[in-house]
Amino acid sequence: MNTSSSNHAATAPTSGMSAFNWGLLILLSLLWGGSFFFTGVAVGEMPVLSIVFSRVFLAALTLFVILWVKKVEIKVSGGILIAFFFMGLTNNLIPFSLIVFGQTMIDSGLSSVLNATTPLFSALIGHFTTSDPGERLGPRRVAGILVGITGVGILLAPSISDLGFSGDDVTGQLSILGAAFSYGIGAVFGRKFGKAGIPPLLAATGQVTATSIMMLPLVLYIDQPWQFIGDLSAYVVISIIALAVISTGFAYIIYFHLISSAGATNASLVTLLIPVSAILLGVLFLNEQVSVQMLAGMFVIGCSLLVIDGRLKFPKKLKSPV
Repeated sequence: MNTSSSNHAATAPTSGMSAFNWGLLILLSLLWGGSFFFTGVAVGEMPVLSIVFSRVFLAALTLFVILWVKKVEIKVSGGILIAFFFMGLTNNLIPFSLIVFGQTMIDSGLSSVLNATTPLFSALIGHFTTSDPGERLGPRRVAGILVGITGVGILLAPSISDLGFSGDDVTGQLSILGAAFSYGIGAVFGRKFGKAGIPPLLAATGQVTATSIMMLPLVLYIDQPWQFIGDLSAYVVISIIALAVISTGFAYIIYFHLISSAGATNASLVTLLIPVSAILLGVLFLNEQVSVQMLAGMFVIGCSLLVIDGRLKFPKKLKSPV
């Protein structure tokens, strides 16, 4: 096993983040921002479980190739194997399935708004389940997270007003919120891999492999993929490959590094940036226009990240010890 990677993975997180970790957070938001688009393409031709299984299975194959090329020794204890399966359940199987299911009823814009509640769930779960001061919940973090969610709402306000949070769409909305809560559990639990000296690459490989094993019998029994796999369009095939390799395999290497070095709550801040990334990608590749509303939303989200990171301070009488 690569010693330098292991030592780096075990580095204790701090409440703030380095410039390098901020860069990784932005890159991760771009990778995961694309996942909503790729999923939106695939749901028209593939069942929910088949999309999720294809995503994690192809990601696992990709990561095993990387492990082989880098000559990383795969040697983990029974406890870590169990942890891989729990992480696969809470960070892949449950949230991926709920998001894909939710996107069959609501659009990707509203999905990303609801998914942006993940940092709040991570902060709450981390506060009550860990003794690490870096994960404790204080007024500064609560305020910053709520401001960030407000910024996401500003970005996509037309989507919210059009779809609402009631009626026929409520099941889809609750599904995305359930996914955000599950992500929160996974983010806090994922700290265990860094503490155990498991490199981010191996942690990512372990969780998507465990998810693939859990999902295979479900997909074969429920979806019977041999009935539709030959009819998939090239767009769907390309979207699934991109979803697996780029938005899952590579993204999770970055994600586990952030959990290890910056903490679960800081790592989950990526969900606040995903809608921003989606808008920027639209401007760069789809010739979409930037509105005043978009700039306002991005500004509010930027302020929220600075509050959470401690770079924007409260007045002394409101300062939090966290």
